[in-house]
Amino acid sequence: MTLVVAILVGVVLGALVLMRFLDRHADRVEWRRLAALQPGVAKRFEPEMIADLPEPARRYFGYTMRPGTPILPVAEIDMRGQFSLGTKQQPNYRPMEARQILAAPNGFVWAMRTRGGMPLSGSDSGGWTRFRIFGLIPVARPGGDPDHTRSAFGRYVAESLFWAPAALLPGPGVTWQPVAENTARVTVRHGELEQAVDVTVDAAGRPVEVSFQRWSNANPDKVHRLQPFGGYLSDFREVGGYRLPFRVEAGNMFGSEDYFPFFLVDVTDIRFPGMPP
Repeated sequence: MTLVVAILVGVVLGALVLMRFLDRHADRVEWRRLAALQPGVAKRFEPEMIADLPEPARRYFGYTMRPGTPILPVAEIDMRGQFSLGTKQQPNYRPMEARQILAAPNGFVWAMRTRGGMPLSGSDSGGWTRFRIFGLIPVARPGGDPDHTRSAFGRYVAESLFWAPAALLPGPGVTWQPVAENTARVTVRHGELEQAVDVTVDAAGRPVEVSFQRWSNANPDKVHRLQPFGGYLSDFREVGGYRLPFRVEAGNMFGSEDYFPFFLVDVTDIRFPGMPP
């Protein structure tokens, strides 16, 4: 009996180790695929490219991209901060660090791990959400369905407004329209997916607030539906001709009394694969 139990434990541990290996391999494969989407020869940003956009959108690009900056839509971001594993009433924030690649409209990968207590690690992408405790035990593995794909698409389109503005320059699948004096709306279409996101800028064009209706089941009913999501951007710094936020706060039910910022991060590095010297 002891031998049988030992064999079963070994089989289970082996299966968990194999699952982790395959998950990390999938992360690497997807990361490389997205990084390869960066143009080999980048065009340069010029104000004429945005001349027909609504005024708040022109202000946004005028602040986030200097004239002559290479148009690089794929960005890699390193970050650390706090990630909530709880609710608005009991947020249970945990220290975390993560790295991410954004390549709208084609996808993203966000690989994260928490520190202290019961460690949580794993990744989000357009195709999966996979998280484990103690590096082995699965606690979440949704994905591979239209609801997850739609929800993820909203996330990485919105985050491109933070860290990859070149991905949202006007062109095929990307349109802009005015909303208010200081707010413009970008709509991104990719295949059957479509997402509209509002960005509010200050007088200088600095994007200080991003909001949108996200397809999500982060609600008491655990039912996918459109609901407010958004956040605030600050601590802007220059990276290779881009001016980008190094502080982000975001969460569900943005703009309402139920707003809960579960994502509080400070960026430690932003890179653009293939950026020329």
